[in-house]
Amino acid sequence: MNWDDTTDTDAAGDRLVGASADGEDQAVEAALRPKDLGEFIGQEKVREQLDLVLRAARARGATADHVLLSGAPGLGKTTLSMIIAAEMEAPIRITSGPAIQHAGDLAAILSSLQEGEVLFLDEIHRMSRPAEEMLYMAMEDFRVDVIVGKGPGATAIPLELPPFTLVGATTRAGLLPPPLRDRFGFTAHMEFYGPAELERVIHRSAGLLDVEIDTVGAAEIAGRSRGTPRIANRLLRRVRDYAQVKADGRITQEIASAALAVYEVDERGLDRLDRGVLEALLKLFGGGPVGLSTLAVAVGEERETVEEVAEPFLVREGLLARTPRGRVATPAAWVHLGLTPPRSQSSGNGQRDLFGT
Repeated sequence: MNWDDTTDTDAAGDRLVGASADGEDQAVEAALRPKDLGEFIGQEKVREQLDLVLRAARARGATADHVLLSGAPGLGKTTLSMIIAAEMEAPIRITSGPAIQHAGDLAAILSSLQEGEVLFLDEIHRMSRPAEEMLYMAMEDFRVDVIVGKGPGATAIPLELPPFTLVGATTRAGLLPPPLRDRFGFTAHMEFYGPAELERVIHRSAGLLDVEIDTVGAAEIAGRSRGTPRIANRLLRRVRDYAQVKADGRITQEIASAALAVYEVDERGLDRLDRGVLEALLKLFGGGPVGLSTLAVAVGEERETVEEVAEPFLVREGLLARTPRGRVATPAAWVHLGLTPPRSQSSGNGQRDLFGT
């Protein structure tokens, strides 16, 4: 049950199936987060590896190695950072890359750390370059050089730091420079959750929220949660509201389906924006190929919204393909929307039509 990662990846921040967390989400997450690795659901390999790292550090009486967590928003990066601090019985300080725009900002944070403290740096790839270069020395030697003065008279004053553990989180690991990535002793990639894991997340959340839910009701919500615990948690809360107002408060498959129909989340987790992109691609452009800008105009959204918010999930679901000639709908997209593809796509070599070769 891991709903975290306060990133701004979703341009349409008010989407029910968006993976970013607003103020309400953050407040709920604080109450529902697991407190140790034993409570943490999913990410089995990461949990096993991280457990070994933390146990070994405790046995040595040393601080844990620096940890880098990568993956999509909402998969548990912030939760794991808090668990690391709890397992090491250390305080945690939370900040983010965009908040550190100058080396002085980072120096102020590092110089106030206690011995063994965990520093969680979210969206670490968005940190400024001067601060990033200061972080190299801090991670490796537990020392920073503070520059005093300007020009020829500037001097560097070395400042010793107590041993600490940096936990970096990123949604775009490829943007991290190699010198920074290489300084992490443990690197883990967070995977999307399977339906069975999401059902366990939903059952545990329902228990903590004092909501009665049956097995098929949980499975219905899990199937529409895009493999993301945070979204599962959000959908559960909306279904709970519907059940309390429209029914007896108990969540069944029928109640979950009816509630999510009200909120326009279909059986595969697509919402209004996702379906709008697919419908424009299929109905206006015959399944493509069509350019991104043209598709965005047809949908009435910004180009960045279509590319960064809608397309990643559609591609992952196998409903849309990005090709050199433009965006192309797959046969599964036609089936999902209940439409009949043109004869050119429904007959002959489907691979030829899909990739335009």
